[in-house]
Amino acid sequence: MRGIRGIRGAVLSARRHGRAAVEAVRRAWVEPGRERDLAVQAVKAALAACVAWAVAGWWLKAPMAFVAPWVAVVLVESTVYRSIAHGLQQVAAIATGTVVATGAVLMVDSPLGAMGLVLPVAVLLGNWRRLGSQGIYAVTGALFVLTGGPVTVAASAARIAEAVFGAVVGIAVNALIRPPVYLRSTRAALEDAACEAQEILDAVADRLAEDEWDAHVAGSLHERALRLCRLVDQARAAVGWSRESLWANPRRGRAISPPGQDYDDAVTVLDHVAVHTTGVTRLVLEACDGDGKKPRPGPHVTKPYAEFLHCSARAIRLYTQSRFAPSGQDERADQELREVVEDLVRNLDDLRQRLHGAMPGDPDVLATYGTLLTQARRLADQLVSH
Repeated sequence: MRGIRGIRGAVLSARRHGRAAVEAVRRAWVEPGRERDLAVQAVKAALAACVAWAVAGWWLKAPMAFVAPWVAVVLVESTVYRSIAHGLQQVAAIATGTVVATGAVLMVDSPLGAMGLVLPVAVLLGNWRRLGSQGIYAVTGALFVLTGGPVTVAASAARIAEAVFGAVVGIAVNALIRPPVYLRSTRAALEDAACEAQEILDAVADRLAEDEWDAHVAGSLHERALRLCRLVDQARAAVGWSRESLWANPRRGRAISPPGQDYDDAVTVLDHVAVHTTGVTRLVLEACDGDGKKPRPGPHVTKPYAEFLHCSARAIRLYTQSRFAPSGQDERADQELREVVEDLVRNLDDLRQRLHGAMPGDPDVLATYGTLLTQARRLADQLVSH
């Protein structure tokens, strides 16, 4: 029985992965996005390898022609800057390993003995900080020499020349044929984080307004709030990734500018939104705890607080629409955002008055109300200032 269940589970998993793959292919075909970018980079890598092999292997008939397409294909990197930086590091690593191994074999006159001497040195060189993530190619270059047949200075020089040629081809293909720019994926990352924040705040507000205190739902919302922090971190990384994608990029001069202050402001706002959302969902979760130790605010507090959360969610939605519209800044959304922010300030003032008027003498209830007010004030300050 367990075996049958395992087979069914594997079949269902294969179907899900198959549907996901088909959907990814469909999106790459019909619309711009991450899937199409990945497909283009894959085609470019194959093209770089073919060009390098056609010249080094078919035309020049180099003795170690496979080195050129191998280097070319791995240097069609995610950004032009990385292609250049990693290309220089990789060629330096291959050249270092090749030179060290060639010298050792010529001195020892025994490939096996030279291997025992060279590989520890090559591994240490591979951890040299200046070679970065390409340091491992020092070991690869040494192994090509040690296991590739008779060792001569001419053969080793040809191997280094083929690596240089492959690097030039890979960098040129990545820089000249649709060089990658990631502004679109950065906007998508920011919009995903903002949309998730809006949905969580609306969901919490709905339950507070209806006086629903379900521990399971509260736990689920708190988990989503914790994941929201990771989405904001991904958006922050995407902003840096977009800026890097424009370094040494020929497309930068074609009406493409790096992410501006709006992107940094959006990350700052979303960071505070994530912190606020996590705090609110944690407070609700603790209030739903079955032991009854945490006090639950009454309707005279939860209803105005729910209205404040709804208003905050609308402000977040309009903020992204205003700042990251496909055609530039959306003036209509910007005007709506100003109106919602004014409502947000009024709701916060009303919430302050209600909370101060409802403050009891119980220290636990006082702490709960104070936490709600502090979180609300911090979120409103960020939304208003930006």
